[in-house]
Amino acid sequence: MTPRFDYSCMGFYTFDALCRPVSQIAPGGGTYFVEDFTLAVSGAAGSASIVAAKHGLRVQAAGGVGEDDMGDWVLMKLHSFGIDTHLMARCPDFSTSSSIVTTRPDGARPALHKRGATDGFFINDSQTEDLLDTRILHVGGVGLMNRMDDTGRTREIMTEAKRRGVITTLDVFASTAADLPKVEQLLPYTDYFLPSEEEAQALSGLSDNRDLAHFLLERGAGCIVLTLGANGAYYCSRDGQEFHTPAFEVDVKCTCGCGDCFNGGFATGLVKGLSAEQCVELAQASSAQNATGLGSQAGVRDYAQTLEFIRSARRRQGLEAFVPALTAV
Repeated sequence: MTPRFDYSCMGFYTFDALCRPVSQIAPGGGTYFVEDFTLAVSGAAGSASIVAAKHGLRVQAAGGVGEDDMGDWVLMKLHSFGIDTHLMARCPDFSTSSSIVTTRPDGARPALHKRGATDGFFINDSQTEDLLDTRILHVGGVGLMNRMDDTGRTREIMTEAKRRGVITTLDVFASTAADLPKVEQLLPYTDYFLPSEEEAQALSGLSDNRDLAHFLLERGAGCIVLTLGANGAYYCSRDGQEFHTPAFEVDVKCTCGCGDCFNGGFATGLVKGLSAEQCVELAQASSAQNATGLGSQAGVRDYAQTLEFIRSARRRQGLEAFVPALTAV
């Protein structure tokens, strides 16, 4: 039987208010004027879900928002992209996870974040059937999902997903060494672990990409895909496949959500049956387009535009790409 969804995104959904350019905060009670201001749904699950939906995947969101205006807006925005939200819980004892992002002229995005309903949502047994009626389960935001992670519920769901043959992908949020126990218990049920280079280094205590990838593979993951920012991406799988691809050259406006958009692009490639190299290229293109706009997913329009971006955009110099040409699928 064909699953109802291509992509179930469980985890971190946040309401973001972003402005740019911000070189410093006005002293005292002063005011500085900015050029751009916008709102966005972001987060390790939120941005991934929207990119996948823009690429034409059938997507459902699973997470939590508060009973507040920010929660109303997040749900409205997800609906506007055709994303199913019946597993997005209203958490009465929590506000919606929210951030104020002060984007620097170079695209860096220091933020002020209020933890919220991501810590409080819970997927119960009666909801598991719906959650896993999918080709891919993405868990995004380990380290912020306290109720799910601390009770072992995330591990139970990923275990069941693997038993059913659902592809599993995993991402974290600003991990430190203290988060390794939470991540480690999930890796045996993870087909693709997609952290940033910095997050993987923090978890492993290592610096060489191959060493830290093997550190994570030894703990059960099927494949490690590291996002390396301007240095591209690194792929290393349990079956021995390994490659490193350069980043695209873009005029960076804001890097908020680039790694999360990478995840949505990677999932699109998996659903469309692309090769590993092409999945990474599609992921990188999604991330690069994101960086050209203010707010997560702002630069991503649809799958056709992403393919055109791949065909026309330049790669950063210093590393050759070994990627077969992508055509519409």
